[in-house]
Amino acid sequence: MIDKKKILVIQKVHEKGMELINNNPNFDVEVTEDVSIDNLKSKISKSDAVSIRIAKLPGEVINEAKNLKIISRHGVGYDNIDLKTAKNKDIKIAITANANAVTVAEHVLSNLFYITKKGTLYDETVRTGKFSDRNKLPKMIELWNKNFLIVGFGRIGKALIKRCLGLEMNVNVYDPYVLEDEIKQNGGKKIDKLDDAVKSADVISLHVPLTDKTKNLFNYDLIKTLKKNCILINASRGGIVNEFDLDRALNENLILGAGIDVFEKEPPESSNPLLSNPKVFLSPHTAAFTEECMTRMGVETIQNIIDFFNENLDRSKIVKL
Repeated sequence: MIDKKKILVIQKVHEKGMELINNNPNFDVEVTEDVSIDNLKSKISKSDAVSIRIAKLPGEVINEAKNLKIISRHGVGYDNIDLKTAKNKDIKIAITANANAVTVAEHVLSNLFYITKKGTLYDETVRTGKFSDRNKLPKMIELWNKNFLIVGFGRIGKALIKRCLGLEMNVNVYDPYVLEDEIKQNGGKKIDKLDDAVKSADVISLHVPLTDKTKNLFNYDLIKTLKKNCILINASRGGIVNEFDLDRALNENLILGAGIDVFEKEPPESSNPLLSNPKVFLSPHTAAFTEECMTRMGVETIQNIIDFFNENLDRSKIVKL
């Protein structure tokens, strides 16, 4: 008799991913969209594996798990999971390491083009019958030969540098955990100190996890040292950029603009000053929301679970706790 593994899918993934386990004789699958604490406590108690998207998985839920061996995260971030509790219970956490690098890199560039090419303003000028005012409009900005700083040189950073070099930009990289030779081989220049790296940047893009060290990394004191024409883009995790400090810096014309896909609290509260700041391009944590990427993420999320129980999961996808 087959010892079926019980898989709890918290928030359904793409159908291509679900096809991997639906009707698979090795798995019993249950999908839940109810992410309340009480429901998750009840569902997780008998689960051998969990896939999770953006719902919170706190310690009090994980502690109810009696057989849980792996949590497969639909994405690369894992700040919605209580890592300490998972570690204490020897539960592995896997991420979709290969799915979203290109997509997020493209999103960063879409932010950059939107801000530098004055997308909405120019479009609105034509639609409102002000075509003849075109010479009065603020001029667009070229990307050629601009200095682009990538903070965090993982898979997304590596995908981004290729695209920046294709635009003939000069790319510097700040990542204390990546060797200079690796950055140089990818066409970038390693900068050892963040304080030095930001001062010459025309564009800064953040690709680091949210930790005690990175929380409020970009605060007012750091932002005020940036060039006045600098554009700051955060498509990594909310909380790395202090939102109130960014709003203040933009209002004081200390930097040119910002692109923000992630927020310290999601959804952001109505009192968040960035919501009314016209110098910020906002998106609702959707940097990876292309049809192609969501398919890849759904498939990789489920495949990680299958590979784990087959004892051939790529160890680079397992989070070091």
